[in-house]
Amino acid sequence: MRALTRDRRAFTSAVLIAATAVLLGAAGLVAGGGGAARAAGGATVIDEGELDLTPRLVAGRLELQIDDRGGDTEVVREPSEVVLHAGPATREDLISPVYPILGDTLVSAYFFNGWENAGQIFAPEPGWNGTETGGDTEVRLAGFEGPGRFALYTYTREMDGNDESAVQHLNSGDNAYSSFTLSKDQQRAVPTWGFTEEGVYRLTFTVTSGALTDTETLAVVVGDDVDPNDVLPGDGSTPAPSTSPPSMSASPSTSVTPTAPAAHVIDNGHLDLAARPVDGSLQFQIKQGTANDYDWREPEKVVLHVKPGARRKITEGYEFLGPVGDSVWWLPIQQVDGLVWPGWSTDQFKSSEIDGRVAFRLDAVQGPGALSIFTEGSVGSVTMHAHSGDGLPDSFDLSVPTHRHTVWAFAQEGVYRTTFTVSATLADGRKVSDTETIAWVVGDNEDPSTVKPGEGDEPTATASGSASATPTATASPSVSVSGSASETDPGGGSSGAGGSSSTGGSGTSTTGGLASTGAQVGVIAGVAVVAVLVGGGVVFFVRRRRTAQ
Repeated sequence: MRALTRDRRAFTSAVLIAATAVLLGAAGLVAGGGGAARAAGGATVIDEGELDLTPRLVAGRLELQIDDRGGDTEVVREPSEVVLHAGPATREDLISPVYPILGDTLVSAYFFNGWENAGQIFAPEPGWNGTETGGDTEVRLAGFEGPGRFALYTYTREMDGNDESAVQHLNSGDNAYSSFTLSKDQQRAVPTWGFTEEGVYRLTFTVTSGALTDTETLAVVVGDDVDPNDVLPGDGSTPAPSTSPPSMSASPSTSVTPTAPAAHVIDNGHLDLAARPVDGSLQFQIKQGTANDYDWREPEKVVLHVKPGARRKITEGYEFLGPVGDSVWWLPIQQVDGLVWPGWSTDQFKSSEIDGRVAFRLDAVQGPGALSIFTEGSVGSVTMHAHSGDGLPDSFDLSVPTHRHTVWAFAQEGVYRTTFTVSATLADGRKVSDTETIAWVVGDNEDPSTVKPGEGDEPTATASGSASATPTATASPSVSVSGSASETDPGGGSSGAGGSSSTGGSGTSTTGGLASTGAQVGVIAGVAVVAVLVGGGVVFFVRRRRTAQ
């Protein structure tokens, strides 16, 4: 039986790691506590915010309860009436000290209070409070159901620096770790919860203090294969009391005739915003797929959806995105399963076909908030390539042939329309260009399948949104703004060159290039590596004009 002590609490500050940037936690609907929403059988789904599992004495009985502090006021809940949700943002790469706990054949898993994302994403932050029983409490994993393994353990930065091993508390795959002792002085222990597979888990905890005992089952939905709102709480056999009976009367519905053809919605996987040679000129098109398996899409027929999993917290040092703790929807430089991964490409041209470089210019942004496109240097500096909050147009250029990725960050949920012009000079001296409008749906407030692609009448956000008008940070990483297309190459040189990396939340400023596809790039906690202020959204492209001179 392992003791869970105060000096073994989990690391919850912003962290840096060279790994996949995991994006993130679905936005929660508030009902009582923050991040809570009503689900099946009247259960409360908690998908963000601080909470404690607290054994306490109630009318002479021992009860295991949940203190939900995700909202403005603390709410005490019964575990049998709660569903915790570990959304896609909680997925991160395993670090080597965790291999003996979750398995050395795994590449990634899902975590509450994880090594990479603690304090950076919108997700539940469960702790344990031992001060309410008057004595030490034994916590036992008395029952387990789930598609993979569950483990509760502590591994802090201090332990890592001292080359210590992780301390296991509970492990569904190892009977040696079936219980731990929660000290009577432990006000909030914050170990890491690890889950190896997506799906529904049911964790049955038995708490014992003196002669008193209580057993409760907590439901946890991991990933996005299962909608947590459809999952019964507890052991799944008894619905929680419903707060409102279903309505027996059906209200008449009105059908709306679509005014535009259905767009092709892209909400996951790799795509490139590409300069492509067509009929002796240049066209701006979308290449969807991998290097060897792809389709070309006409912009006016495509919608890109940035799903709620792209929502993250703005961390210290990145106030140019908005106030610390506020939401930002960002698509990282690395590919994240479940999110769209837009890059930039000039590799359809041969270097002999272009005189100079290919310029990408952001002409206009319509939408509820600012959009930022940037890369990050190896020691934490940010190079801004386009930022709608301080005026447009902004531009950058790429050599030929090149394939790069940046971070896209949206400040608010909603529908965005971004107008880009791609231009170049052909080897014969002709100047060619193509202008397209891309529609994005960020978050889940809008159904991307109902959004008209291309141009629309959404209002343009003012610079007074959650993102600051000027992309300059008061703390490192430092922010530099890229120059004109003829001066700046966020992609560096030839295709496949190394990309940006980050090592910490502060440091000396350097200028980084756009990362090549598949390049290993470090991710700064929060919005480090490369961010574009784009709320989880859908993108649409519409051709405005093509010119050849």
